[in-house]
Amino acid sequence: MDNRNRLLYWLPLLLALMLVAGMYIGTRMINRHRIGILNLNHNRTSKVGDVIGYIEQDYVDSVSKMKLEEDAIIGMLEELDPHSQYFTAEEFREMNEPLVGNFEGIGVEFRIVKDSITVMHIIPGGPSEKIGIMPGDRIIRINDSLVAGIGITNKETIKQLKGERGTRVAVDVWRPRVNDVLQFTITRDVIPIYSIDVSYMVNDSVGYVKLSRFSATTPEEFDNALKELKKQGMQNLILDLRGNVGGYLKSAIMMADDFLTKNKLIVYTEGNNRPRQYAYASRRGKFEKENVIVLIDEGSASASEIIAGAIQDNDRGIVVGRRSFGKGLVQEQLELSDGSVIRLTVARYYTPTGRCIQRPYENGKEDYNNDLHERLVNGELQNPDSIHFPDSLKYYTQGGKLVYGGGGIMPDIYVPVRSGEEFVYFNKLVNKGVIYQFAFDYMDPRRENLLGKYKTVNDYVDEFWISDRMMAEFYDFAEEGGVEKDQLGIETSGERIRNLIKAYIGRNIYNNEGFYPVYNQKDPVFLRAVEEFSN
Repeated sequence: MDNRNRLLYWLPLLLALMLVAGMYIGTRMINRHRIGILNLNHNRTSKVGDVIGYIEQDYVDSVSKMKLEEDAIIGMLEELDPHSQYFTAEEFREMNEPLVGNFEGIGVEFRIVKDSITVMHIIPGGPSEKIGIMPGDRIIRINDSLVAGIGITNKETIKQLKGERGTRVAVDVWRPRVNDVLQFTITRDVIPIYSIDVSYMVNDSVGYVKLSRFSATTPEEFDNALKELKKQGMQNLILDLRGNVGGYLKSAIMMADDFLTKNKLIVYTEGNNRPRQYAYASRRGKFEKENVIVLIDEGSASASEIIAGAIQDNDRGIVVGRRSFGKGLVQEQLELSDGSVIRLTVARYYTPTGRCIQRPYENGKEDYNNDLHERLVNGELQNPDSIHFPDSLKYYTQGGKLVYGGGGIMPDIYVPVRSGEEFVYFNKLVNKGVIYQFAFDYMDPRRENLLGKYKTVNDYVDEFWISDRMMAEFYDFAEEGGVEKDQLGIETSGERIRNLIKAYIGRNIYNNEGFYPVYNQKDPVFLRAVEEFSN
């Protein structure tokens, strides 16, 4: 066989061998590349795991692996921003109940009064109402465990009374007017949680809605409140968002839609891994043409600021009060394998003019959380002139109004906190809790008489009066409680004290419907809003 024929004979075999070798080498290279990636990812993600492993294996004392993991997660999130957080499964359930709009329990509102669980209100239609539990009842035993006079806390009480729907809890109740112990077995059920504290007509044309949170049920609750108030002749609305720390972004957007005409921008969000998303008014709102004033303060945050920003930036209404909290970060809830959750910041939200109202947090969480104290120290709560915004944070609405970004919503009309030497006495009374305690002690033995005399909330608001004699009794009561009489404080704050006693008595009997219509009569922010409508 000549050389040419030998080459033709061996060529296919050589090509086959080269192909196999190439495949082998390629596979080795690919696998080596894959191993490199795996090792890279392993090195990236396993340091925490390695450390936990070393601790479990070699540490001098026994440790909980779960706690080590949780501490590591908490530490990582704390380095990101003030609002990225970790929650255990139990913490998440408790935290999420107000936002979902219901929980499972017995359907009462209670307070610990003089080391006794006192039923303040019964949820209408709930399991406690059905079996005859009444306001004023003292729960002294839960499932054969004594709970009176032992220093029980609110958290411990809630833990014992709440439970899955259909389960039962036995309670012994002491009823003051009966002077006997009554025994009840309550079957737990789903109990609604409302986001609107109260809605009522201030006068013939002005309605008032106090909103405490933005939950899944908020848009429906708000629509119902608007419908009822408009039936009563409402042409002007005071929307009170003071102390409202936020909730569901979607609920805030749906609620803002009620005030704005179609295609008006409500808010937009954007993050490094989240493309910009716009939310526009998309339907005919239920309150597009009437007047609206939004009340805010340093406790108004997140979804509350979205509402206030949308109203302000669209020149739709007036914002009254004090600078809001300044939370412009959007969180998503990501569930872990054991049911725990991380709430991770994924975007910032921006008002229609393009301003982000998130407060700076570069100096750490402690500095961020001390902001309210700083506002008090630098005088902002008493005087808006102490607030200075750089030119880079100034924005203008289409109507030409100047608004500010970079740290909360600045109201159109600023109403400072009342301060000064003449308010020291009043603040001591409030902080000591003696005003509430006096109101409760007055109301408790007279509940039925007051309900008989004042058939409706409006009767109570219009007709009940705190006499001068009762005020004198209160000042003696306060002194016995550790607050010395202060003649200057009595002269300057006497009417506010009288008003707050009446408001607390009203709350103990009629819930929030008996509190806010009284309390607002002396509230300077509320009164300024009413004055604006009058003007």
